[in-house]
Amino acid sequence: MHLKTQPDEIPALNLTSMIDVLFVLIIFFLLATRFADLERDIAVRVPRVSAQTASAPAPPRRVINVHRDGKISLDRKVLTVEQLTVELKTARRQTQDVGVIVRGDGAGEFQNVATVLNACRQAGISDLGISVSLAKRDDATPPAARR
Repeated sequence: MHLKTQPDEIPALNLTSMIDVLFVLIIFFLLATRFADLERDIAVRVPRVSAQTASAPAPPRRVINVHRDGKISLDRKVLTVEQLTVELKTARRQTQDVGVIVRGDGAGEFQNVATVLNACRQAGISDLGISVSLAKRDDATPPAARR
């Protein structure tokens, strides 16, 4: 039987490459901050504009609520699909880039939301958004899976 006469060598962790990477990162960040200082020091006077000639703020988005029973309301005013299309066309004539947020009831039929989205398309609205909220960890599983 072969017996060891010398103790095993203790393994060591080579940190040379990690130290090299850290030095490269330090140099990179030092140079990056130096370039930012140089850009600020450039003797250029940027033009100024008065508040009257500044661009107007974007118009606020219109909010369409689709209730569980299929009722539609635009900015808290109950409308039919046809009235909604007319209202949106009127709003688009006043402001070309009008935006719409559609808020559908999660327990309602999706067909009602699809009808509202189609009315927005017919009115020529291209800036559309659908409002959702983040579910809690318990609410993230579908009701059928919780049973």
